[in-house]
Amino acid sequence: MAEKIDITVTTPERKYSKLQSVLFYIVQWTWGLPVNIVGLIAYLICTKILKRQHSKFGFANIVYLPWKSGGLSMGLFIFMKDHHEKEEWVYNTRIHEYGHTWQCLLLGPLYYLVVAIPSVIWCNCFQKYREKNNVSYYKLYCESWANSFGEKFTGLKRVG
Repeated sequence: MAEKIDITVTTPERKYSKLQSVLFYIVQWTWGLPVNIVGLIAYLICTKILKRQHSKFGFANIVYLPWKSGGLSMGLFIFMKDHHEKEEWVYNTRIHEYGHTWQCLLLGPLYYLVVAIPSVIWCNCFQKYREKNNVSYYKLYCESWANSFGEKFTGLKRVG
């Protein structure tokens, strides 16, 4: 029998020590500075000026926006669709986008070249190709990698 997954979870299960937390933020705000500056500016605009709902998810901050796309990660800042008819989608998207947060920690300024640009191109230019050939969005290396990192660093398993 398959393990039952609680998709109502809104915070990662994995806990980190104070030292690990401090080191995480030091690396994000030094090595990952270019990505996090852009994310911080967008976060402040969305939360302070546009008054959008936001929440904490592990080390990241999620902002919920009224758009058609799924999610976008900029370091410590995740932007995702404000509502979705499928609760599983919200659960999976949080985990996936959080994986991108950890990719930024690893790649720093290279995040744009290695993850962000390929991801944006894959998302926006290859949708018809993916549909025609029944190719998962997560087939692209940086997207499957984000799923793996998200599961590893949250302690949560994606569903579906």
